[in-house]
Formats: sequence, structure tokens, C-alpha cells
Amino acid sequence: MRNYATQMEAAKKGIITPEMVIVAQKERLPQDIIMQKVACGEVAIPCNINHKNLSPEGVGDGLRTKVNVNLGVSGDMRDYDIEMQKVDIALKYGAEGIMDLSNCGKTNEFRSKLIEKSTAMIGTVPMYDAIGYLEKDLMNITADDFLEVVEAHAKQGVDFVTIHAGINKRVIESFMREGRRMNIVSRGGSLLFAWMKMTGNENPFYEYYDKVLEILRKYDVTISLGDAMRPGCIDDSTDSGQIGELIELGYLTKRAWAKDVQVMIEGPGHMALNEIASNMQLEKKLCHNAPFYVLGPLVTDIAPGYDHITSAIGGAVAASYGADFLCYVTPAEHLRLPDVSDVREGLIATKISAHVADIAKGIPYSREIDNKMSDARHKVDYEEMFKYAIDPEKARAYYESVPPKNRHTCSMCGKMCAIRTTNLILDGEKVKLKEGNK
Repeated sequence: MRNYATQMEAAKKGIITPEMVIVAQKERLPQDIIMQKVACGEVAIPCNINHKNLSPEGVGDGLRTKVNVNLGVSGDMRDYDIEMQKVDIALKYGAEGIMDLSNCGKTNEFRSKLIEKSTAMIGTVPMYDAIGYLEKDLMNITADDFLEVVEAHAKQGVDFVTIHAGINKRVIESFMREGRRMNIVSRGGSLLFAWMKMTGNENPFYEYYDKVLEILRKYDVTISLGDAMRPGCIDDSTDSGQIGELIELGYLTKRAWAKDVQVMIEGPGHMALNEIASNMQLEKKLCHNAPFYVLGPLVTDIAPGYDHITSAIGGAVAASYGADFLCYVTPAEHLRLPDVSDVREGLIATKISAHVADIAKGIPYSREIDNKMSDARHKVDYEEMFKYAIDPEKARAYYESVPPKNRHTCSMCGKMCAIRTTNLILDGEKVKLKEGNK
């Protein structure tokens, strides 16, 4: 029997848990460093006691940037077999997190299968599931009902839950006073805003926050404090609504840590490139260096069909300035529920962002694979290049789509390959370019 309820409680007691050992091995850091960072909240290890198949990951300061994949059914697309194919893609290409954002019907059966199958940490937004789970209209849901759904997800084995506890009456008053071009674009945030305005009540997740923490502590679920007021266009970024909510999240972070509940903070959204660095630093300051989980940020609003690229650009900058966890965006963003191909494209783009950022912020060993790729290119060894590629299948397909006459070059340069030319000269050989010459 373990003598601690959560990873944070263990760390505060000086106990190195099995999960901390695994994270230390993955990050190539001493175990006591991981323990100290968990104890002070700078690192979270989301790992529900009921998620038996989990391969634990650390999220936070000094660790590799992690990537999350969103999936789940909607009212217009309810094929759980396709969603499970997306899970396979997420695991194949190394997503550290998978969020089930299903928002229609009874979702618990799919979620149970997901938790049983996935070695990646699983996240949910209980607010999305409330209407289907409770079979009530939004206005008729009570505070106790909302808490019931949170406990149902925690009991199933979900490792982290997004709880929009920061959108209280103070934040709404500021939003209503100042106004916005895009208003509220967070699905969970908009539902809570509507519920609060229709009932006249305070946000139940804020009003009964201690009860939420009791539930999460029981199952060692990490709270991901949702950004209900995240900007949905670059014109709304860094406004009073976003920053006002962030201040509330900093307060809620300390309350969670006092109960030994691990915390992640969720962030924007849409944001101009030049605002990203200051936003990352502001979150770390206001939220006491808690791990930062960002969607994008998307750095322009005019690229539907290519928003995995706008997000990848913003994500690389965000993570290089302190974001710890990147939520992917697919080419289908703003247009439709992503298909399997969209999930693959979005995940690969975000994995590139995370790796680029890890190099920029000096994460130990992050350059190793780049150096191996460079060595393979130096030798013009394509088989070895494919081995180190972030997407080996696509790299091979491109290379083989126009086979070169000489397998030690590609079809773009052929015998004029700069690397081949230089290698030959340095090896004391002559460069011959005419047909028939080797």
C-alpha cells in the first residue's frame, strides 16, 4: 500500500514514486530533481491510480516539450471506430497526451476502451460530457450534477481534466464591460458563461472548488485549469478578459497545491507572433511557474485548411519561451471534425514544434537525433536518414516517388549533389558528371 494520495504529496514527503523514476529515466535527469520539481508544482506527472496501462510523462520546467492530440465524436460524426484509428496514429507518432473531447451521447464506453488501450496520458473536459451523461438541458444542470460528472471521469481513470474554474463573475463582468471581436470561443467556457447568465449563479467549479479538489485528490487526477477566456482571434489577445482569468488561475493553482493536487494551466489560443514571449513569461509569473499547456497559439486568422502550420509556428515560439505542453491543431481546425489523415498531419507538425523548441531552450540531449541525421546525410545514407526522420514513411515515399539513377543521391541534384561532390574531393577522387562516368 502506498502511503500517499498523489504524486505531489509523495514528493513533499521526500518519496520518489515509481512514476518519478520512469520520468527521470525518460528525461535523463536525476530522480531527486524530478521529485523536487513535483513537490513545488513546477512539474506535473498526470497519472490516475486507475490508469493501469500508462507510461508516465512529466510536464513542466526543464523537461522535454510534450504534445497532446484531441479526438472524440460530435453530433455530426459518431464513428468510434474512426476515433480509435486516431488513437493508433497518436500512439504511433509519439503523442504524450490524448484528450477525449466527445460531446454527444453516452461516451463512457469509448473512454473506458481508450484508457485501457492508451499508454499516453488521457485528458477530458467533463463539462462537454455533462449534457449527454446527465440527460438534462444545460439550464437544469445543478452544481452537484457537474461534480458528479467530474467524479465519473476521475473514477474511470482519466489522468487530467480541464476545469474552467477561472471564469467567475468578476471575469465575466470585465468581459461584458470591455467586449471582444470574437467573444468567448472556448466551448466549455461558453457553456459555463451561458449557465451562469441563465441561472444567475456563480461558476460551480469556482464556488465549489474545494469539492472538485477532493475528487481529484482521491484518484490523483491533475487539474488542467482551462482558459475559458482564451482569445479566438489575434485581435482579442492579451485583453482584460484573458489576463483577468489568468490572475484567477494563479490563485486557484495555490489552492490546488495546498491540497496536493497537481496543476497545469491552459493558455491561448490565437495571438500575434510578437506577443507570445511576453504571454509565456506572464503565465509563469502569475501562476507560480506551473506547467503551461497551450493550444497553438495560432499566429494568423486567415489560413483555414493550413492551421496546423499557423499553430506550429506559434507553438515553436511558445515552447521556446516556456510553454511545456502543446495541444496539436489539425488542417481541419475551424472547418470540420478532423479525420485520420488530419490527425497525422497535425500531430507531426506539432511534434516538429516541440522538438524545435527543445533545441532552442537547451533541453539535454535534444540535438542528438539531429546530429545523427546530419551524419547520415554526410554519408548520403538514405536508409539511415529514414530511421531518424520524424515521419519516416513520408520521407521514404517522397524519395522513392522519383527514383534517382544513383541511389546515393536524390532526383533533385543527381551527380551534382553538393555532399557527394565534397566527399569525393576530400577522399582524393575526381568529380565526373557526364553520363557513363561513376
